[in-house]
Amino acid sequence: MAILSNLLKKGIRLRESLEQEYSSPIDLQKDQLRKLLMKAERTEIGKKYDFQKVLKSFKNGNQEFYDLFKNQIPIYDYNSIHEEFWKKLQEGKKNVTWPGAVKYFALSSGTSGAASKYIPITKAMANAIRRTGVRQILSLSKYELPASLFTKGILMLGGSTDLEFNGTYFSGDLSGITASKLPIWLQRFYKPGKKIAKNRNWGDKLDQIVNQAKDWDIGIIVGVPAWLQLLMEKIIERYNVKHIHEIWPNLQIFVHGGVSFEPYKKGFEKLLGKPLVYIETYLASEGFLAFQALPNRKSMRLVLNNGIFHEFIPFSEENFDEEGNVRQSAKTFKIDEIEEGKDYALLITTCAGAWRYLIGDVVRFVSKEESEIIITGRTKHFLSLCGEHLSVDNMNKAIEMASDELNFRVKEFTVLGVPHKSLFAHHWFVGSDDKVDSEMLKEALDLNLKALNDDYAVERKHALKKVIVDVLPSAVFYDWMKSQGKEGGQNKFPRVLKGDKAENWQKFISEKGYSK
Repeated sequence: MAILSNLLKKGIRLRESLEQEYSSPIDLQKDQLRKLLMKAERTEIGKKYDFQKVLKSFKNGNQEFYDLFKNQIPIYDYNSIHEEFWKKLQEGKKNVTWPGAVKYFALSSGTSGAASKYIPITKAMANAIRRTGVRQILSLSKYELPASLFTKGILMLGGSTDLEFNGTYFSGDLSGITASKLPIWLQRFYKPGKKIAKNRNWGDKLDQIVNQAKDWDIGIIVGVPAWLQLLMEKIIERYNVKHIHEIWPNLQIFVHGGVSFEPYKKGFEKLLGKPLVYIETYLASEGFLAFQALPNRKSMRLVLNNGIFHEFIPFSEENFDEEGNVRQSAKTFKIDEIEEGKDYALLITTCAGAWRYLIGDVVRFVSKEESEIIITGRTKHFLSLCGEHLSVDNMNKAIEMASDELNFRVKEFTVLGVPHKSLFAHHWFVGSDDKVDSEMLKEALDLNLKALNDDYAVERKHALKKVIVDVLPSAVFYDWMKSQGKEGGQNKFPRVLKGDKAENWQKFISEKGYSK
């Protein structure tokens, strides 16, 4: 088992994993927050919000430290923390939100806003991401996998490792930043290799991987589902084979994240010769927040002892406005105060200098005791034109059910809220290369959503007057991503389009001749 034995030879232990296994979540989180505050107390943000005062409260009762922390420091989103602090980091200033200067910035996929976001990646965060990655690899020992798998190649389909440099800092896709800093022991297993990984042209990179694919013995693939599916289709077509296992017979694991895999699963599995083990991760540009720790689960375990302090805001109208913006009066909770089965927007404080930062994801705890979560959506990726409160989780489940009922493969989809006469409609755009009747798909989606969401069912009788479904070739979605400069890497197609992005999409498909 070459990979695992390499970890042990390098002295990497299971200590952190065992610490989380046998410690209470709040004890781990309290310790993380204390360490983060101590490290940053002399920074600009630490002086402004008197981190030292917050630190003194840790000697007192269990609740006091958190009451002072949340009263002392406001909630930030990207725009507010960038305007006040992070733009100074891009100017080369030191000791702003974390000790020292920041040399790397991850460009987020920007699914919620119009432009890419520049997320600081400190040395401490890069190390934290690496440590959590090692913990995930070590968790493979809990799966029934042959020892031979750990001698096979790992294909990581990510952004370019040839980062942009402006004289002050490097910037690029997080996957490109992390791949450029792989530990030596992992480099011997890593594909597509340094040369191909540097390529900034996504189309060329895929072609180069296709050319090399037959020479590699791949056991694990890692990446965003849509791009990996596209790559496998290209390989199958190029070598005129029935499925990917004719090229990579030892392929056994798919590590994915970023979006729900369920809508892609039907089409993905058509490309396989035998089942894969699916492992979900929650690796955002802001940090490695969670990963699937055990087999046969659809939840992920929050990482509680590796440079991130988590807070939770109930995702409700009391705490968020109709555009998904957090209200100033929002109530926040620490990990021992949450309830299972409720949706929470996630706030994080990290060793990259994010403080009470609204990451934009909505999570639901399926096990409070084990800190197991699922991602149910985004704070700004939902539709509630008239009180229907339609979440991304509802959309994912409805499209998955419809694809099973009508036996077709979904490659991508997005939904727009649009006016209909004096009231409202939902306009679905579904990417598929299979034959499917859009009218039957509309009926299936509508019925599924009524069953999944009571508010939607009520509003379909009142203000939500119409559901529109257009089925488009999957290439239209990929072409739009390319036109937005969001091709490949960690970029994902937004499940809900609003504002300028919605207008841009409608204009794009109209120019392509797909608008009715």
